[in-house]
Amino acid sequence: MDEALKDNILGALENVIDPELGIDIINMGLVYNVALDDNGLCTVTMTLTTMGCPLAGHIEADVRRALSDIPEIKDIDVNIVWDPPWGKDKMTRYAKIALGIPINIANK
Repeated sequence: MDEALKDNILGALENVIDPELGIDIINMGLVYNVALDDNGLCTVTMTLTTMGCPLAGHIEADVRRALSDIPEIKDIDVNIVWDPPWGKDKMTRYAKIALGIPINIANK
């Protein structure tokens, strides 16, 4: 997959908002990888903030909806993984500021 298409996919995923935190799944650091095979299957490997997240189905549906308008994508597989575990260190500076989490200057 070329970089422009990958950027398009990641940009679309920025429209998927974690309903509990109000921050998109990209800035939350929940998306670990996106891949697109030759048949148009887009695999989104991601995690959730907690293993028992009651909104998992809602977030997965939003991922599918966000990617549905990209012409190169024919099918979508949302692969939710727990390893590596999610932590605040995966959040972008933007997400940390939005949630009031202190930013360690040495480890941005």
